[in-house]
Amino acid sequence: MARSTASSKSKPKSPARTDAVALLKADHRQVEEWLEEFEGARSSQKKQALASRICAALRVHAEIEEEIFYPAFLKATKDNDIHHEAIIEHDGAKNLIGEIEASDPSDDFFDSKVKVLSEMIKHHVKEEEQPDGMFAEAKASKMDLEELGAELLSRKQELEGEKAAA
Repeated sequence: MARSTASSKSKPKSPARTDAVALLKADHRQVEEWLEEFEGARSSQKKQALASRICAALRVHAEIEEEIFYPAFLKATKDNDIHHEAIIEHDGAKNLIGEIEASDPSDDFFDSKVKVLSEMIKHHVKEEEQPDGMFAEAKASKMDLEELGAELLSRKQELEGEKAAA
């Protein structure tokens, strides 16, 4: 089996085999890093590039969670409350992402929108990663996190490829 690295320009941050929680946490760390960079950015060009990268990564992350991870979590745990809250948080973030993508740094509200998105994402990540959060519940369940991780990674790469081709 040949590995195609030509289409995945620079991202082998996640190992070939990883569990679902590790993959999702790696996404969280990457977005947090870019959000910190955005806070320190001064040029409009740098802010635009970072905001675009953040929004694209969050769209892919939300999609793989909603398509693959959340349904598997709900099936394995029957925890409706934590699942429903995560979906609502995603909806709010996606609305704000749409506003950010439709604007640019010349918009007086651009920085504020990214700041609020950052706060929303920090809250959501904390909820998922806390000791009694979704990821801890997933690990304690009978979910096959290795198989799920492979499925998440495959879908993530597919979505990133689609976005790069667009």
